[in-house]
Amino acid sequence: MGRNFLRLCTATLSAAGAVTLTACTAPQPPASVVPPNRPGGLAKAVQPVVTPRSAQSSDLQDYYIRIQDDLLVQGLLRTDGGGPDTPFSPEDLVRNFENIAFFDEYTRGGGLRAGGASGGLNRWSQPVRISAEFGSSVPLDQRRRDQAAINEYASRLSRVTGHSITGVRSGGNFHVFVAGDDDNEQLLRRLNQLVPDISRVELGLFRHLPRSFYCMVVAVSSAQDPHNYSRAIALIRAEHPDLVRLSCIHEEIAQGLGLPNDSAAARPSIFNDDNEFALLTRHDELLLKLLYDPRLKQGMTADEARPIALAIAHELMGMEL
Repeated sequence: MGRNFLRLCTATLSAAGAVTLTACTAPQPPASVVPPNRPGGLAKAVQPVVTPRSAQSSDLQDYYIRIQDDLLVQGLLRTDGGGPDTPFSPEDLVRNFENIAFFDEYTRGGGLRAGGASGGLNRWSQPVRISAEFGSSVPLDQRRRDQAAINEYASRLSRVTGHSITGVRSGGNFHVFVAGDDDNEQLLRRLNQLVPDISRVELGLFRHLPRSFYCMVVAVSSAQDPHNYSRAIALIRAEHPDLVRLSCIHEEIAQGLGLPNDSAAARPSIFNDDNEFALLTRHDELLLKLLYDPRLKQGMTADEARPIALAIAHELMGMEL
């Protein structure tokens, strides 16, 4: 959409979401010129099939719209990244890093039970290739917006971390599913294809995700190194309105890079269940810089990492120890 067609057609988006072509008149060739034959094998691109949403999915969509509206009225879901009202020190940053990077939000193997134990530092060694897949119920314009947002976010994360992170059309190792309630069986089939040894507990999370859970991510370590991620799968509910959906994309992909926990003390941050901030903040970028700094090693404990992280935090924030 929006690209010129034969340099005379422009595409505009109506309020109803339909594409309307304006000023669309193709130039006619002179009488003496014979247009070339269409090369063989060039078939028209097949548009993906979009299935209508069920009443249950539509009700869920209405519910999440009301949630977003209520949060916005309260001044939450900020997109400014923080400011003078949200100061933090290097010590604050390291404390938040320790709580977010070294603890899991949920107990491993325990389903949705909160309170994961402390562990070693986890992150990716190999390049991260983020591929997006969409459920059949997701409208095409929403797919285009979300794909663009994921690709743009991947580029930002690569710049922040210094690690190779890119959006790809296929063959990714970080799979982001944008799917609705109606796409459940489609999602489960893809999960079994991508991760044949996925546990029943993890599969059950995707199958019966409570309405209170907006989105989720599961990161899988390599068999050779439990602190080295080799694959991740994120689920973003397609029923969310645009801002909440984008918020989920920001949080789940960042968590899948190695920041799995939330902290009530983290501010300004998306790694806080208070919903004050919708999108990755400057504070969160510094957490990612810490995570992927080569001076911190995979498998380090919080005690081992603390003095190194503090020195790095002072460097990043330009303050003297």
